Amino acid sequence: MTTTTGLDRLLFGDNQFFGVNHMSEEKARAQAVRFQDLSAMMDVLDAAQAEGIHSFMCTTHERIAEVADRVRADRVRYASFAFLPCMPYAHKYANAMTELGPLGALKSFLPADQSLVGLALQGGAAVAKKDVESLIRMLIDAEMTMFDGVPTPVVFLQNVVVDLLLGLGFDDAFTVFAEHVRSRYGAEPGFITMNLPRLLDALDRVGLERPLVCSNLNKLGFRMSGGAEEYERALAERDFRAVAMSVYASGAIPPREAFDWVVAHPRIESVVFGASSAANIRGTIRAARRPDSSPKVVRNDCLFPSGAVTSRARIRRRTSLRPGITKR
Repeated sequence: MTTTTGLDRLLFGDNQFFGVNHMSEEKARAQAVRFQDLSAMMDVLDAAQAEGIHSFMCTTHERIAEVADRVRADRVRYASFAFLPCMPYAHKYANAMTELGPLGALKSFLPADQSLVGLALQGGAAVAKKDVESLIRMLIDAEMTMFDGVPTPVVFLQNVVVDLLLGLGFDDAFTVFAEHVRSRYGAEPGFITMNLPRLLDALDRVGLERPLVCSNLNKLGFRMSGGAEEYERALAERDFRAVAMSVYASGAIPPREAFDWVVAHPRIESVVFGASSAANIRGTIRAARRPDSSPKVVRNDCLFPSGAVTSRARIRRRTSLRPGITKR
């Protein structure tokens, strides 16, 4: 179930685990209560894996650390399971700032072996001098700590930061993130945005070629900031690797209709979706593979255009060398 770039065709998201539903607050609250139990989360992830979905595109919420612990503890069962971290989890930082203050919050997110004294020697001067590049690298390392020992072939920068950087015009930060993720973790950098056309312009300016970009992509233009026409133009003309989210427009588009639209846009290499039951997972898989929508849907390796530069085998080899990069 992989594309020629190495990403799985379908990526499993984590919104449902943390009470995120863009159409129903009632459903969101019910899911938040249900998934307070780690075993409930693992049951759904196990159901996804049983159906052939092995890539978990997740935030760096504290609960995900518990999932990573489970996976580390049973590497035989989860031998093909991979995390695709999306960082930072903004609420975590906001809460820590409120409860602990700036220095306390920073200390709480540093790796266990990194004290504030070490910070002063290694990067404290960076804070004093507002050396944002060093701070970015340290915070990436802090966020990645929970994934030590598990495969992380792709690491995404969350839209809350991506779109803030776009607004500030701090394009160089994208290069800092990409280079650090590649060099330290052997992973592909990805970017999540609510404004695809504007982000692609910024990534072009800093010379990031064929970037991996996740954004809302669907036939209704749901949550596609900048206008659906601009997104259609980008999918037709821009050289990037697209990961689609919100393909169902939070339930407004039937699954088969949603994937017919996806198949008509070969630039879309992967789709991230959330589900809270095995039945819903199977429904999405049926829609993605439906033979009568397109012959390409039957064989996943033929779903997307060829010519990609990174194979899944290469990604797996890189991540297996770490395993998880436990030394910092």
